[in-house]
Amino acid sequence: MVAWAMPAHAQDDRMTPIATPEQPTAIPLDTGVLPNAPVSESWYRQYGSRFARNVRQATLTPFLPDPARATGAAVIVAPGGGFRTLSMDNEGYEVARALAAHGVAAFVLKYRLNQTPAGMPAFAKSMAAMFSATARPPQRTPEQQLADLAPQIADARAAFATVRSRAEAWRVDPARIGMIGFSAGAMLTMATELAGQDARPAFLADIYGPLSPVSPPADAPPLFVALAADDPFFGSGGLGLIESWRAAKRPVEFHLFEQGGHGFGMYPKSTTSTGWFNAFIAWLAMHGWASR
Repeated sequence: MVAWAMPAHAQDDRMTPIATPEQPTAIPLDTGVLPNAPVSESWYRQYGSRFARNVRQATLTPFLPDPARATGAAVIVAPGGGFRTLSMDNEGYEVARALAAHGVAAFVLKYRLNQTPAGMPAFAKSMAAMFSATARPPQRTPEQQLADLAPQIADARAAFATVRSRAEAWRVDPARIGMIGFSAGAMLTMATELAGQDARPAFLADIYGPLSPVSPPADAPPLFVALAADDPFFGSGGLGLIESWRAAKRPVEFHLFEQGGHGFGMYPKSTTSTGWFNAFIAWLAMHGWASR
């Protein structure tokens, strides 16, 4: 079952239902309940990590740094999962804790998702179909995805608005809030920037998302990109996004790892893709957003 995401240390890729965990620090966002979403949110464990699905109400969970180390910068963290599930540990909470350790306030965005079957067997079958090579539709550009991702973009905008509204209490500079996304979360990150309006990320990080060419705005923020060359979904799709940023004369840093597959996130693997986070912190520090 979706072995493409299986980390080196995990031997069991079965989806095991778990109780929805208490989330006492999660802040409900004001984007409402997803229309036509009758199935309740549920969680499961796979690859040693927790995943959420059927998210109907978006939330934002803060991970604040020690005030003595805080840089004033912040990051909205968007986990991936094909807009059907969210990798809450590997691409959410663990990323946020690691960022906070480097002085960056991090906020995990649990955005609303497309509905999946309530039963685990039917859900597992639907996920296998989504990730099969024959079932995947042609890749669409971030601009083409804007309408499809309207609810998720609204959630991202609400996340930025929430952090800015509490910036003083959280010791965050409202002008220094960026966004990092993984896979589908990377799609959401790029779509949030391209949608314009009022999110205005200070920087962007696209971690194993599609690299389709785009038309970046004239004032596009600095961009960090990490991808494994053997990524089965996006490793052979060209480098259009990088070329678009360079053509617009906007700052971009790109790391192409020889191996790592898709979904490596914070999993400890034997491939050099594990080094993406240290490279990201070094990039943030270079710009004055993180402490080493």
